Amino acid sequence: MTGVKGALVVPEGIEMPQGILLFAHGARDPLWANPFLDILDKVRSLRPTQDVDLCFLELMHPSLDQAVQEQTRRGVTDLIIVPLFMAQGGHLRHDLPALIETLHHQHPALKIRVTTALGDSPELLEAIAQWVITQA
Repeated sequence: MTGVKGALVVPEGIEMPQGILLFAHGARDPLWANPFLDILDKVRSLRPTQDVDLCFLELMHPSLDQAVQEQTRRGVTDLIIVPLFMAQGGHLRHDLPALIETLHHQHPALKIRVTTALGDSPELLEAIAQWVITQA
């Protein structure tokens, strides 16, 4: 995967203060990203005035750093990173904080907030449990 299509095009002089980055692990198989691209499309349709992109920890592009560079280039000053990980494992407890620290040094004026893992959402866990029941 060389990039994520459909990034918001912001006209010159229009400020886009808040951005959302969906942050997924990444994989060698490009088809692995399809559900995440579907989530990206859904979030963009729900938040058409926000800058929403998808990025990856490894193996796919754009990386978190590349996505942040692009969003700040488009004028984002307040960034919400949403890890699309099921649980708070090593990548979210160790790797992501190190990446965030680097981003703070590169973009000291950028406000960065990171949400919890998907599995921390009772609503999502309920939806998954309901889906499992429909499959049984």
